[in-house]
Amino acid sequence: MSDIYENVMEVARRRGFVWPSSEIYGSVAGFIDYGPLGAMMKRNVENVWRNFYIIQEGYYEIECPTVGAEAIFVASGHVKEFADKMCQCPHCGEYLRADHIAEEHGVEGAGALSAEMLKSRIYELPCPACGETMGETDVFNFNLMFETTIGPGSQRRGYLRPETAQGIFTDFARLLRFYRDKLPFGAVQIGKSYRNEISPRQGMIRLREFSQAEAEIFVHPEEKKHPVFHRYAEYQVPLLTYGLQETGKPPVQKTMRDAVDEGIVANEYVAYYIALTHELLVTIGVDPEKLRFRQHMPDERAHYAMDCWDAEVFSGRFGWVEIVGIADRTDYDLRAHAANSGSSFTVFIPFEEARKVSRKRIVPDMGVLGPRYRGRAKAIADTMAEATPGEAGVTVEVDGEEIFIPAEQYQIREEEVEVRGEEVMPHVIEPSYGIDRMMYVVLEHAYAEEEVEEEVRRVLRLPPAVAPVQAAVFPLMNRDGLDLIARQIADTLARRQIVAQYDDSGAIGRRYRRQDEIGTPFAVTVDYDTKEDDTVTIRDRDSMEQVRIPVDQVADVVCSLIAGTMTFRDLAA
Repeated sequence: MSDIYENVMEVARRRGFVWPSSEIYGSVAGFIDYGPLGAMMKRNVENVWRNFYIIQEGYYEIECPTVGAEAIFVASGHVKEFADKMCQCPHCGEYLRADHIAEEHGVEGAGALSAEMLKSRIYELPCPACGETMGETDVFNFNLMFETTIGPGSQRRGYLRPETAQGIFTDFARLLRFYRDKLPFGAVQIGKSYRNEISPRQGMIRLREFSQAEAEIFVHPEEKKHPVFHRYAEYQVPLLTYGLQETGKPPVQKTMRDAVDEGIVANEYVAYYIALTHELLVTIGVDPEKLRFRQHMPDERAHYAMDCWDAEVFSGRFGWVEIVGIADRTDYDLRAHAANSGSSFTVFIPFEEARKVSRKRIVPDMGVLGPRYRGRAKAIADTMAEATPGEAGVTVEVDGEEIFIPAEQYQIREEEVEVRGEEVMPHVIEPSYGIDRMMYVVLEHAYAEEEVEEEVRRVLRLPPAVAPVQAAVFPLMNRDGLDLIARQIADTLARRQIVAQYDDSGAIGRRYRRQDEIGTPFAVTVDYDTKEDDTVTIRDRDSMEQVRIPVDQVADVVCSLIAGTMTFRDLAA
């Protein structure tokens, strides 16, 4: 087989899955259009994701703007830190990712190298654009966010969001109330994100506008046992730990229970979503033999992350590609937004029984504070009550001014108080999915070629759950009433929420080939026997086997085949 990428994309373009964006004006790298079949398939992939996270897990979906005020991204760290290391070829002038140049020539961990180190590593390497040796060139940080302004003539700066997660974090207080002030809880979001990639050269794998599906699950920092961990405790997943990466060994199959008990995965929540992700990816059509979960190396993992794993899928063109990231982000995001916004990002956790605790309280001398501070005296006294005194006194902040109160102007009393609970800042477990990357990988893994009757048969073996057309209906001939029966069958399937395509154009063999190429799993053919015995032929895409069934059973049979409650082998038996 020739280059799998070229074959897949040729079918994708010709059949209306994916097209270059604004092609009549020359297109721009990093942007794509989904054609009629691609848009349908993408919605199906997103709905499978929703079935897992909304139907199975019980999390609700929200939708936030794709443009955010600058303050959001200052707090999240994106304004300061969201950058890639860029260089410019001194020969052709092309801007390039310096770490990608190094990685393509066997430099491991290039993404974690400093600018100076990268500069030395790429000195003798060829430019991927023109082929000339890079030589002397600067490596510098380039922020990947698209900047804009909000409002006409406004100086209020905004950014296109680089991820969907921040909208969930800024809605934390409202989500907490929605979930009745109890942990754990979570929210999900599917939508567009934007990153101004330096040199996107990998088609659907690296886009400047892309779709993400993210879940943010808020958990008690000291209670990371998943309430239904038993669902995936015995589920086996290929894990490539950082220890195995250091020794060059392959992944090992582990149950999630063993992975947690052996300390390979940090906690049950991370393990649970590793297993769920594996099941989800296999459901949409990822080849399980080409799927692994790679743990981030210590120098690769974000400083705030307790543990982080990438679901990586093997591509014939691109090698191992990350399509999902699963991380325990601790309380980094909530703490950052709390510090920058002044809002509360904690949850009140009541104790089973109230506790008596001793504490020291500052009691100010109002006879001194009143005459001295007048109208501000009460505010100062209230602030002092919550402050921690030093040996010489206590410093409080009122109306933006720091005020030092000497120790002789207050007393410290020890008292016993009843405490009914505590304020806790949750930790965040985040599974983050790249929908466009998932789309490409599923198309590649589904693509197959074989010779049938001295012709090359191209087929997309897409699972029925994600196939853009689930059933095709053909009249053998477009006359003698066969077309009317076929249209009635197509209408019946449509009423059962099945995407059915009626096709009466060309020879029946050609029609089968067209549907095979777009991944339609089942085809129903109306022939002259139908008029005699009220039966039709139903054909399976993958085996090309055909079985005759009564017309009045077509809808039930197709529904069962799509749902997986019946196999074609069962039907043929």
